Amino acid sequence: MNIQTSEKSILLASASPRRRKLLALGGQPYRSMAADVDERPHNGEPAGEYTRRVAESKARRIAEQAEPGELVIAADTTVVLDGRILGKPQDHEEAVQMLEELRDRSHEVITSLAIMEAGSDEITCDQSHTQVPMRAYDEAEMKAYIDSGDPFDKAGGYAIQHAGFNPVEELAGCYANVVGLPLCHLKRSLEKLGLTLDEDLPDKCQQNFEYECPVYERVLKGEL
Repeated sequence: MNIQTSEKSILLASASPRRRKLLALGGQPYRSMAADVDERPHNGEPAGEYTRRVAESKARRIAEQAEPGELVIAADTTVVLDGRILGKPQDHEEAVQMLEELRDRSHEVITSLAIMEAGSDEITCDQSHTQVPMRAYDEAEMKAYIDSGDPFDKAGGYAIQHAGFNPVEELAGCYANVVGLPLCHLKRSLEKLGLTLDEDLPDKCQQNFEYECPVYERVLKGEL
């Protein structure tokens, strides 16, 4: 599939304001549309396969509604602890349980990307993995964060970028992946299809998060 930049528009298969903000850093115009798919994992399904399946489902669902030739970008992110997939907490008690389990431990965040052109059956996939060390936040901090309502639309029940909670310390991987859209993985995938995002995207991503990324060069070289 050879995508010509001047002839293609991007349709993001997500209503997430975080993903929309990150994609905007790429410098290409786009529109977005929520993908209504079943995001429940199958019994015994490995996390990497789960996120890829859901990302592909989102891409295919939105491609059915896209304009001819639009390039659909979909992503799915999950938190993995001890081999278990942690989804979005459904209530206060589940948010407490998740954050207590994650506290003062390291877990993995996986995001799968799926890219396809409307009208084509071909799909391009990529995947990002980040080890995330959580700090030892106390009960009062955790309660205040849950009471804010922020955890309930986020896998694992937290946002790494939340300034009031600051749940993560000493990250050594892709920050944007933990937020939900690994930009360097997306950039390298789109370039394989002939569509170039802003060449300064790694710098813009790091400035956006005020984070010095130790892995972006390796990602862009295809080493991660």
